[in-house]
Amino acid sequence: MQHTAPDLPSLLRRLERPTGPVDVVLDTDTYNEVDDQFALSYLLASQEQLSLKALYAAPFFNENSTGPADGMEKSYAEILRLLDLAGSKFPSELVFRGSQNYLPNEETPVFSPAAEHLAKLAREYSPDHPLYVVAIGALTNVASALLLQPEIRDRIVLVWLGGHAWHWPHNQEFNAWQDVAADRVLFDSGCAVVQLPCQGVVSQFRTTGPELRLHLGGKNALCDYLVSLVEDSEKAAGSGPCWSRPIWDVTAVAWLLGPSFVEDRLAPSPIFQYDHHYSFDPGRHPIRYAYEIHRDPLFADLFQKLAAGTFR
Repeated sequence: MQHTAPDLPSLLRRLERPTGPVDVVLDTDTYNEVDDQFALSYLLASQEQLSLKALYAAPFFNENSTGPADGMEKSYAEILRLLDLAGSKFPSELVFRGSQNYLPNEETPVFSPAAEHLAKLAREYSPDHPLYVVAIGALTNVASALLLQPEIRDRIVLVWLGGHAWHWPHNQEFNAWQDVAADRVLFDSGCAVVQLPCQGVVSQFRTTGPELRLHLGGKNALCDYLVSLVEDSEKAAGSGPCWSRPIWDVTAVAWLLGPSFVEDRLAPSPIFQYDHHYSFDPGRHPIRYAYEIHRDPLFADLFQKLAAGTFR
């Protein structure tokens, strides 16, 4: 997909942070590590502001899967497990399997129930009332939906945790490097994009085992599961006495909840290169780029909501 210049006034309106309740879908490689589970749980506990319309399982390939298709299937099962632990009434028929492979190029979508549902759902929205797509994995499902229905470009706002900070020496970030073609489709399309970079920005959002046990341990079944995931990752890392880890993906949900958690600025859309670096052109259309995470108030809100156990 070639870079397409959007209608600038309309794009700038969609890039404004929402102030009231909005409709949201979540695209997540839920079994990849422990932070997706926190993000989904936070979203389930925030539905007074964020009305969840669908959940999409994203592909991933690392030590927790045998390939992208296996990663997607494990993520699909993990979504259902979390809904069960939360006692959520969210209907399982609105949980969709995603892509089994990454984009083969920038013109060819990967068909999946997730991509096809998003392409159809987004057509029900408008530039003045967009659908917010929170993506916390590879962008394969979202890019495929855009390739299937290019007109949804002006009907969605993509809030994506992916890539590293623009000043970082490389862009070898897990979500970004898995499917560079998908990154390029979204960032070249003129779609309204909010980027929350990992190393150098979201890496500020860290917690520890003792902190999690203090605030979430024993509160409810979902909280206990989340604590156990982090404790297992702590053991697997062979951690020392001062171990901490980022819970990255929560920040993508938090961007929709208000400026007290995430600060951002308008900037020209970067160009994702296949050698895992950025290029920049000041004449490209704007996106929102997050540059600061307010760690303490965000964790306070996360802990309070998860411990309360009100998961819709």
